[in-house]
Amino acid sequence: MSLPREPDYGTPACDSAQSVSLLIDGQPVCVPAGTSVMRAAGQSGCAIPKLCATDSLEPFGSCRLCLVEIDGRKGYPASCTTPVEPGMVVRTQTPKLAELRRNVMELYISDHPLDCLTCPTNGNCELQDMAGVVGLREVRYGFKGENHFECSQKDESNPYFSYDPAKCIVCNRCVRACEETQGTFALTLSGRGFDSRVSPGQSESFMDSECVSCGACVNACPTATLTEKSVIQLGQAERSVTTTCAYCGVGCSFKAEVKGNQVVRMVPAKDGGANAGHACVKGRFAWGYATHADRITTPMIRPSIDAPWQKVSWDEALAYAAGEFKRIQAKYGRSAVGGITSSRCTNEETYLVQKLVRAAFGNNNVDTCARVCHSPTGYGLKQTLGESAGTQDFASVLQADVVVVMGANPTDGHPVFGSLLKKRIRQGAKLIVIDPRAIDLVRSPHVAAAHHLKLLPGTNVAMVNALAHTIVTEGLVAEAYVAERCEGPAFAAWREFVSRPENSPEAAEAITGVPAAEIRAAARLYASAGNGAIYYGLGVTEHSQGSTTVMGIANLAMVTGNVGRPGVGVNPLRGQNNVQGSCDMGSFPHELPGYRHVSDATTRALFESAWNVSIDPEPGLRIPNMFEAALDGSFKGIYIQGEDIVQSDPNTQHVEAAMAQMECVVVQDLFLNETAKWAHVFLPGSSFLEKDGTFTNAERRISRVRKVMPPLAGKADWEATLALADALGYPMHYSHPSEIMDEIARLTPSFHGVNYDLLEKKGSIQWPCNEAAPEGTPTMHVGGFIRGKGRFMLTPYVPTTEKVTRRFPLILTTGRILSQYNVGAQTRRTANVAWHDEDRLEIHPVDAEDRGIKEGDWVGIASRAGETVLRATVTERVQPGVGHHLPFPRVRRQRDHHRQLRLGHQLPRVQGDGGTGHPVCPTLGVAAALCPAPGAAARLVETGHHRRRLTSP
Repeated sequence: MSLPREPDYGTPACDSAQSVSLLIDGQPVCVPAGTSVMRAAGQSGCAIPKLCATDSLEPFGSCRLCLVEIDGRKGYPASCTTPVEPGMVVRTQTPKLAELRRNVMELYISDHPLDCLTCPTNGNCELQDMAGVVGLREVRYGFKGENHFECSQKDESNPYFSYDPAKCIVCNRCVRACEETQGTFALTLSGRGFDSRVSPGQSESFMDSECVSCGACVNACPTATLTEKSVIQLGQAERSVTTTCAYCGVGCSFKAEVKGNQVVRMVPAKDGGANAGHACVKGRFAWGYATHADRITTPMIRPSIDAPWQKVSWDEALAYAAGEFKRIQAKYGRSAVGGITSSRCTNEETYLVQKLVRAAFGNNNVDTCARVCHSPTGYGLKQTLGESAGTQDFASVLQADVVVVMGANPTDGHPVFGSLLKKRIRQGAKLIVIDPRAIDLVRSPHVAAAHHLKLLPGTNVAMVNALAHTIVTEGLVAEAYVAERCEGPAFAAWREFVSRPENSPEAAEAITGVPAAEIRAAARLYASAGNGAIYYGLGVTEHSQGSTTVMGIANLAMVTGNVGRPGVGVNPLRGQNNVQGSCDMGSFPHELPGYRHVSDATTRALFESAWNVSIDPEPGLRIPNMFEAALDGSFKGIYIQGEDIVQSDPNTQHVEAAMAQMECVVVQDLFLNETAKWAHVFLPGSSFLEKDGTFTNAERRISRVRKVMPPLAGKADWEATLALADALGYPMHYSHPSEIMDEIARLTPSFHGVNYDLLEKKGSIQWPCNEAAPEGTPTMHVGGFIRGKGRFMLTPYVPTTEKVTRRFPLILTTGRILSQYNVGAQTRRTANVAWHDEDRLEIHPVDAEDRGIKEGDWVGIASRAGETVLRATVTERVQPGVGHHLPFPRVRRQRDHHRQLRLGHQLPRVQGDGGTGHPVCPTLGVAAALCPAPGAAARLVETGHHRRRLTSP
């Protein structure tokens, strides 16, 4: 038996404030103006048969199954394309309508394979359902003659779904989903009349077309034409569990459809607050890593990193880890150990790890991966606006008139939001892209940026200052807004600062490489927009002036009055599923949950009372400080939950050297990752499918994570942390993550109103959620800033120390790609390797020709401290002199026996962000040359136009 379907009213809802009253089958109905007759009938309990209509797409009116009778109208109009009118009288069930619908359905079935009993969607097929609804009992036309199913060939090229044209009814839903929902326009209808076919690209296979495998077409298909291969293999699911995706910071809601304890498929939830029924290839299909054969499900210990692993029980592993931590603290002092929380684990699990560090270890040596990604966001927005988070919900972009995307690649890194953004651009909003690389948003089907400010890497602050200079000197300041809502003296000082000649677009042209006229035009467009929104990513925060750029972005939003209402705002696109939550939960060494400093006696007393311990008033060590202290001999033990710091943090050699000096490294993860090579204790982790809890996405949306199957290792991550705390002598008494959230809510003002009952009722909620905002806060800073008055901050440009030289004349940057995620631990254990199975170096044709490099050639890359070999992709997406490494930041290459790539993250010293101590990742001076084979590393010496290559085995 198939699972019950979510209600589908055929056409999208209307939000008009005006209402319309009419009669449907004799029943009075009142709906918002603009509502279709089909939806009005469905909402009143009268379901009209349909095939081409679905409420996630605009009405199309092709199937002719939804015909109705309307008094005063000739013929039988399609209910999906007919809007309601005052006083309208509609009949949905009459003998004539029944006859017409049977005739239409008879034509469909006459050209359809009758293999329902063996069809993978048997019991979950709308065509099958509608045949029953209209009472079809025979097909008078027979099945001989020309048809679409005898000679049709399946397209099995996509690893995740099958395309069987024999079962296609040409309803156009897949084509429309690709256009309206995803915005890729990869599908079309080729041919006319009887020869009409759904065609990927120009009659290509799905894999050869521009299809991005988001699954929108599969979700929209009313037959078995497009079907998940997992459903074909496993059959229909028995139950579904609503949970939240564990990939990027969008935080999509999914219904995990399950048979026993085996996931059959992941279906995007229509009522998902962040995704509204859409998904990307990772969340929709790449969940197989959770049961991959590489999963470690038994705890392991070893006395040294040179010894073999020994499988032990949970109790033995926890006792060994606790004993080692106690021994280290007794020998080296209380501050000799610390912990790193995970941005992939739940809020509750992250909260427990920082609590364990502060209460059981007795210090503040706790940090999180945000240290190397979005800690500048927390610092920069706190200084200017008063809160360490973005200002809007994702749907806000649909009300923007101008959108600025800076240092982000939404269509690859945050695909569901990227689709929403493209939709708004197609509706007429203007787009400004600030990025060294020509990302897809610069030009793609029906989307083009009004301005692409193709700045040189590392010059973000100069660009932001030049934009501000134009706004201030050309009289584009929102004077009334600034006077009412911002600090006067700070604004006056900032106004004088940005007005200086050194911050002009003309001065910035020499720094950024972007023509001054283009900078001025972009500034005018943003400042003159009714609603201007800024979205930024790691291309902003992972620079040496990341915090400064974030403050500069906030300055731009404030000076134009673009904070505090829908359609505007400052919006960081967070990289991981719970990086916002990990910061909220107190994962920084200087802050307790809710971004309150540990030196604040009142805050500290609150937690000391709840935890029954004394909390150190001094901030602990940041991740880079931990490494330095390890090399100095004063930091000897670390508990790392769900982070692969050796592979993801910059300066690999430095990280490895620090890890080698530690006497007890406890790694809790799904797989034996690079960091585990330096571990003494390995605790098996649990995937998002094996636990309960919550994630907080980039829009501050708290969503439930629900257990779909039992933990493969016997414990969820939160249970393992509880057991470790108990072994350390600090028992924490929770029987369910809901109790942990209750404690978080009691101790954290912005979470006071959050509990699992509310999340069950609303589905998700955006913090702050408290007495002042019991329903949550989609838009922040409405009517005033969290800190009271907005504060303009001075943002002087300081050139990066990472410069090109005669020896290293190229700049290497890093970035995201659609099919892979972070270091690849999850996605490279799925069929996503079909799209990207090895690292690539993007290089401009001029640089490639100068070095004799052609598409697909092996290229040796050398930095001041490391070298590697990558295949070349020759493209004009990047600028001359700039190479782009995909993906970010380092991953194993599938085709080279998982040989570890050592890109330029191996610098002996790493420049840090001044505001946060954030180590810099994304730019590096390198040399590149043609390499004869992947097994040979190229040592490069470049002097002017004379370059020589030295190779060694």
